[in-house]
This record gives sequence, C-alpha cells and structure tokens, in this order.
Amino acid sequence: MIDKTAIIHPTAQIADDAIIGPYVVIGENVKIGHRTRVISNAHIEFAEIGDDCTISPFATIGSEPQDLGYKGEPTKVVIGDGTIVKENVTIHRGAACGDNTTRIGKKCLLMVGSHVAHNCVLEDQVILANLVTLGGHVHVGFGAFVGGMSVFHQNVRIGDMAIISGFSASRQDILPYSKGDGRPAYPRGLNVIALKRRGVPQEVRTAINEAFKLLISDECNTTQAIEKIKAEIPMNEYIEKMIDFVKTSKRGVLLKTPKNAGESLAD
Repeated sequence: MIDKTAIIHPTAQIADDAIIGPYVVIGENVKIGHRTRVISNAHIEFAEIGDDCTISPFATIGSEPQDLGYKGEPTKVVIGDGTIVKENVTIHRGAACGDNTTRIGKKCLLMVGSHVAHNCVLEDQVILANLVTLGGHVHVGFGAFVGGMSVFHQNVRIGDMAIISGFSASRQDILPYSKGDGRPAYPRGLNVIALKRRGVPQEVRTAINEAFKLLISDECNTTQAIEKIKAEIPMNEYIEKMIDFVKTSKRGVLLKTPKNAGESLAD
C-alpha cells in the first residue's frame, strides 16, 4: 500500500506488500522488500532495504556522504531483513571507495537520532542506542550494543558482542566480547550476559575470560599475553577471534586501562 501523498521516483522498486506512509519521499535507485513499513516523512534514496524492516518518521537513508572527495559516484546503502530504523536516524550512502556501500545487517536496531556514516558496516543484530555517532568506515561486529551518545572515530572496529556504555568514545578498536566504558572506552570486563544468551557453554566462557584477563593485564605486553594464552588456555573459536582481532588491528585495540582512568579533571 502506498499513500497518495508519498512521492515515488519512477526507478524505485517496491514490493507489492510493502507499506509506504504519508509524505514519504522515495528517490532514485531504491529497492524495498516484502512487508517493510516506511512510516510518514521518511526520505530514502540510493538504498536497498530488505524484507520486514521498519523505517520510522523522519529517518533519512542514502543521502550523500559527508566526504569532500565524493563527486556523485554511484554508491548505495544496503539494509538487511528485519532491521528497525527509528526516528531521525541518518544513514549515508557509501563514498567512492571499497565496495561503495554502507551496510546494515539483519535484525539490527538503530535507535532515535543515531548516525551511520559512509562505508560503515554493521553486522547482524547490532544495536545502536539513541544518538550514537559512527564516523566513516566504522565496522561493528555481530551482536554488539553501543550505548547512547557514544562517538567513534572513522575506521574504528567494534568487536562481536561487545557492549559499550553510554557517553563513551574511542579512536581505537574495541575488543570482542568486552564491556567498554569511558572516553576512551577501556575494557572493564567480559560481556558474559551476551555470551550466555548466544548459548556459549560455561567452560568456553571461562576460557574466554581467562584469555581476556591476560590481554588486559599490566603484567605482560600484548605479544606476551597472546603467547601465554596459546600456551596455557584451551583454545576455542572465540579466543581465536579475539587474538586475530588484536593482530589485524590498524588503529590499535584498547586493552590496558591507565591507572588514572576514571579520575575527574578536578582531581
């Protein structure tokens, strides 16, 4: 169903059972999947939106990237099935680099006012709380939760199932399965709840926690920590992913919390 007040570009491809609400603007090169609802006053262009999605009022998807090098090249946004985009969210299409695409996975939730910049990648089941801001080329891993009003520098990676408290920030990568907090968002512990919810067994969680504690310990550097993990802890896919994440980081991973972290500026 398409409301009579909606403006639809002739190139748009909209599934017969999609719902397009009042005063929605659908620009060129848009595909909208089955049973997806686009509620009033949303604006979409240069985007592919999957099945069973919800696009809330005043969301803006696929507008030009905030990149001075962008010269109108054919780029886009891709959003997976079952994703919810709340009010006033902005998702910019890719700049002309990489695969020219900003990607949002399946069953993600982007809460009010969050911003996803050009060429970001959000894996499946990511949650961005209100007013989260992701710079260009940020990669957010599967099942990660980013707290409200948090800010992340371009090219940062947030690992799988990491949880980051509100009003955090980082210019460096966030370790998978960690609980990050602060500015910068140093790891404060293991996100045990997420691991439990994903069905990770107790013995595996224990091994992950031992590896995590070694990585953030002040008693050895990162190379030494990885060597100790491999020598002393039963390996599993989660520990292997943590180690690979650290080894492949280009911006560095937040691991060692400074002794004065958390002190107020007045102290």
